Amino acid sequence: MTWEIINPEALGAPRGWNNGMLAPAGGRVLFVAGQVASDATGRIVTDDFAEQFGVALANCVTVVRAAGGSAADIGRLTIYVTDMEAYRNGLKDLGPHYRDAMGRHYPAMALVEVAGLVDPAARVEIEATAVLAPSDD
Repeated sequence: MTWEIINPEALGAPRGWNNGMLAPAGGRVLFVAGQVASDATGRIVTDDFAEQFGVALANCVTVVRAAGGSAADIGRLTIYVTDMEAYRNGLKDLGPHYRDAMGRHYPAMALVEVAGLVDPAARVEIEATAVLAPSDD
């Protein structure tokens, strides 16, 4: 699927995201539930903020791949963090984790600080919306 990137001049140039992603007609929408830095047993694998970000994002991409898509099919990410300062202070460390999962694809994004997540060991939770090519059925 090829997205049409929508960045109105009136909003200025975004850095690290796009303001809008218009999916091609006929695509199938996949809503990915919030993913944390857990393994197959449900255990949070690290307490490091940047590593949690990377694992949570990779878990989102894993769901998209299981549906037949790729990271490039993700049109929106919502990132929930329990510590905005950890996010801001860790941007340099987050970049490689982002690129490992998403390459140079930058969907529309929102970042929200929350008081807590369901798993008290989780510091980051990420949900995604992807649009996949129509099935051959």
